[in-house]
Amino acid sequence: MAHPLIAFNQQGAAHLLANYLTSQHIPASVMQSSTNREFVVVLANAEQEVEAKDIAEAFLANPSDPKYQQAAWDNGKNVHLAPSTGGFSFANILVSAKHSPFTALVFLLCVAVYVLSILGLFSPIAQNLLMQPLSVLSDNHQWWRLLGPAFIHFSILHIVFNLLWWGMLGAKIERTFGVSMLAIVFVVSAIVSNVAQALVSEPVQGNLYLFGGLSGVVYAVMGFVWWLGWLRPSWGVSLPNSIVGFMLVWLVLGYADILWVNMANAAHTAGLISGCAMAGILSLGSKKAS
Repeated sequence: MAHPLIAFNQQGAAHLLANYLTSQHIPASVMQSSTNREFVVVLANAEQEVEAKDIAEAFLANPSDPKYQQAAWDNGKNVHLAPSTGGFSFANILVSAKHSPFTALVFLLCVAVYVLSILGLFSPIAQNLLMQPLSVLSDNHQWWRLLGPAFIHFSILHIVFNLLWWGMLGAKIERTFGVSMLAIVFVVSAIVSNVAQALVSEPVQGNLYLFGGLSGVVYAVMGFVWWLGWLRPSWGVSLPNSIVGFMLVWLVLGYADILWVNMANAAHTAGLISGCAMAGILSLGSKKAS
């Protein structure tokens, strides 16, 4: 009976690993999932799973190693990792939105709020979305404000930076674990990061906190993917160390207060911690289930 080992979004990556496993005397093949979105490497012999997992982890760490392509050539196949098709064409946007609807929804809401803000509607938007002290929320019950600041951005650089990371990492989580998982990560991290920033900030007129942005959530999805790549490499989600290093350096620079913008440091840190924690819980839960 075929035994699933790991799933990929790219068919080329799945075939490269399967060919290499076969060259190492671990017969493997590739099957397409029923959703037509993933390509699963399956083993012919479940008893070889431990050895295969070690090879899969090494592949995930360095999929461009020439030895994998060499194995494909030796097997009579020429397989390459598919290049990214995530350009800005209308067709690519529609395909991405279809496969990652929650990612697309948050993306569009942030863009809509930003466009309405620069058209002169920032004041009513802020009055209805910005965070208020928890004591005020307990009286007026406007609990949507726990999420509201995530949709407000104050500059084009601010929104572009956040949405680029959200589009990449959010879609990765959604395609791998589904809409529900990404929705949980979004809601939990948005609430945690906004509350954390409120606790270290002072409200201004009308008991409103003047902070916003998707940055806390972005750090959460980064931490989520980062830690799952470390805890569960066989799941096929990971981040290059260079990207993790860049985001962590950016976090430290915010605390150093040497940047040209005001950073919501508490929101960033709380978001990162919440994302890592949710990855740890998911990993631990999967171990108990198995």
